[in-house]
Amino acid sequence: MSRFVIATTMALGLALGVASSAQAADSKQVFEFYCAQCHGLAGDGKGVNVGKDFATDPRNFTVTADMEKRSDDDIRGVIKDGGPSISKSPLMPPWGATLSAAEVDGLLAYIRQLCKCKAAK
Repeated sequence: MSRFVIATTMALGLALGVASSAQAADSKQVFEFYCAQCHGLAGDGKGVNVGKDFATDPRNFTVTADMEKRSDDDIRGVIKDGGPSISKSPLMPPWGATLSAAEVDGLLAYIRQLCKCKAAK
């Protein structure tokens, strides 16, 4: 392989790594803007909006055992269509008209990082 091909491949890999890092940072920012008020900055369900007026506690994304029970489609659906889409609280609003498909997928990936888990099969 020529040095040019190797250098080009390395540059492309670095660029993709930067893009992935930027996407992860963007997903964190989207989470902090739209989700953290209820779910907390750490995803622990202890956001600033949570109080005695909530009929239920927001999901704690850091509990691996609970989050492994949810499929990616479940989580994606709740983000897009709200809690009632999977028979959960109507206090979880639908964000499908606000967030792009890429932002929803980014949130899903970020939530999976918070729970350190994979989707239910």
